[in-house]
Parts: sequence; C-alpha cells; structure tokens
Amino acid sequence: MRQVIGAEWAKLWSVRSTWWCLAGAAVLMVLSALTLGASTATDLMREGVAAARFTASEPVVSATSFVQFALVAPAMLMITSEYASGSIRSTLQATPIRGRMLAAKALVALPVMFVAGVLSGALSTVAGYVVLSLDQFGGHAALPLGEVVLDLLRVGVFFALISVMTLGVGTAMRNAAGTLTVAFMLLMGLPLMLLMAGGPAAIEVSLRMPLFAGLAFMGSTDNMTGGPIAYAAGEGLAWLLVWTAAAVAAGYAVLRRRDA
Repeated sequence: MRQVIGAEWAKLWSVRSTWWCLAGAAVLMVLSALTLGASTATDLMREGVAAARFTASEPVVSATSFVQFALVAPAMLMITSEYASGSIRSTLQATPIRGRMLAAKALVALPVMFVAGVLSGALSTVAGYVVLSLDQFGGHAALPLGEVVLDLLRVGVFFALISVMTLGVGTAMRNAAGTLTVAFMLLMGLPLMLLMAGGPAAIEVSLRMPLFAGLAFMGSTDNMTGGPIAYAAGEGLAWLLVWTAAAVAAGYAVLRRRDA
C-alpha cells in the first residue's frame, strides 16, 4: 500500500494543474475573504457600531463557498485525467485491487487538501486582519488565537472531505465534464435551488447537503439567504462524512463493475 500511495503522490505533484489550482485557490481565498471582511466592516461602520469586532477568520469561512471549486479540481483530475489519457489501464495493471487504488488516491487527497485549506485560510486571515484593522475600516477585525486556529482547522477538514467526495464522483463519472457538473450540483446548485423552493422539506434537505453541512461544521449559522442553519457543528461534520462516504462508495461500485 505504501508504494501505491507513493505512486499517487508522485502523479499528483508531477502535473502543473495541481500547482495552478492550489495557487489559484489561495489567491481567490485571500481576495474573497478581504471582500467579505470589508463588506462586514463597512456595514458595521454604516450602522454606527464602533465597538463591535469580528474574528478575522470569519470571512475566510464564508469565502469557502467560492473557493471550494478551485481546491476540488486537483482531486477530480487525479482520476479523470487518467481516464482521458488512457493511463488508467497502466494504473490498474500496477494495482489490480481496484479498491486499493481508490483508497490510495483518497489518502493522498486528504492531507494535501487539508494543508492547502489551512494554509490558504491562514494567509487570508493574516491579510484580512492587517487590512481590516486600518482606520478606514473602523479597526473591527480581531485575532483571537484559539478561535482562529479552530476555524482554520475546520476549513482544512471541509476542503479535505469535499475533495475526497469529488474524487468519488470523478471515479463514478470517469470524465471531467460530468464530474464538474455533478460536483457543482451537489456543492452549490441543488442546495440553493432547494432553499429557494421554500418548502419545509426542501429547506431541510438543502441544509443537510455538503455546502450547508460544511458551513455548519465551520461555525457559520447563515444559510446565505439570511436564514439560520439550526444545527450544531458535530451534525454538520456527520453529514459531510455521509456525503463523502456515499460518493466514494458510488465510485468504487462503478470502478469494480466497469472495465477501464
């Protein structure tokens, strides 16, 4: 298993797309967090709330909704690029136990995307604190170490889990276009469509899809339309794990039944 993981690790870092996606995600995270943080600070100043302060990592949590697609792209390409190039045949010849190959890819994606999420979030938090502490933004940003570290760890876990979920979807779909479509619908399209539908059942379903489960896990109570996410972080993590496990199981089922 160690050799299989080593091979997947080498393949991940041998292509430029991995570096470009991670760099792009970091830049997008910084810009999104700064924009959201500046908007919050401006609203506080407009309302005349001089003493209110918010944690500098709070905008980073909100920015994950925009950044998630840049960070799941490398996980998608880990499998779809092999089907596109035909190298999946060589991979399966080298690792005939298909579940072991999929597990190795997941074990590589988990730590890489976790670290990428933490580092991108840390960079965004520091940049946000420096900028939003300026007088023109009212000096509203605060940097409590304990809260910031917890927020960043949760951001890393969120990105790691949705990356593995995307890997499972990519294994089932076998092509980039289909994977992107399904991933977008799971991570953004369906949750917002169900939420806007407005029925009680639709809202309950939408709030337990990966997007809102992740926001709940990361401590956000805003469902992006002004309403609450009325459950705890632990339940949010549980729903994320359920979605990730379901996607990987679906990918494994297709991997076993269909030829490369």
